[in-house]
Amino acid sequence: VQLVESGGGSVQAGGSLRLSCIASAGTFRSIGVGWFRQAPGKDLEFVAGVSWTGVSIVYADSVKRRFTISRDNAKSTVYLEMNSLKPEDTAVYYCAAANTYYSSRDKNGYVYWGQGTQVTVSS
Repeated sequence: VQLVESGGGSVQAGGSLRLSCIASAGTFRSIGVGWFRQAPGKDLEFVAGVSWTGVSIVYADSVKRRFTISRDNAKSTVYLEMNSLKPEDTAVYYCAAANTYYSSRDKNGYVYWGQGTQVTVSS
């Protein structure tokens, strides 16, 4: 499975961005997907995850009520809608595909990773 992220960019605090993650394989529709991020000098951090049906969703506390993850299996795409962005959201955002039906907060639960897309939020 190849994953390609897009939608990153530079915005001011309070702004919004929508990231997309497009998968190459049809099996994408039967696996969990997660978004992670890594800020300079920091560890990889779980952001949000969605199950294969899109019903089971989890978020990091730091993004709850601001970010929304969703998926369109017909398009083999997972989205991350980011609102009320803060400077501390600045990071490279990665999409990852698990080898199970469900997502995980643990990066070790993912097999395939995208190349990442930069999100920069200025104050």
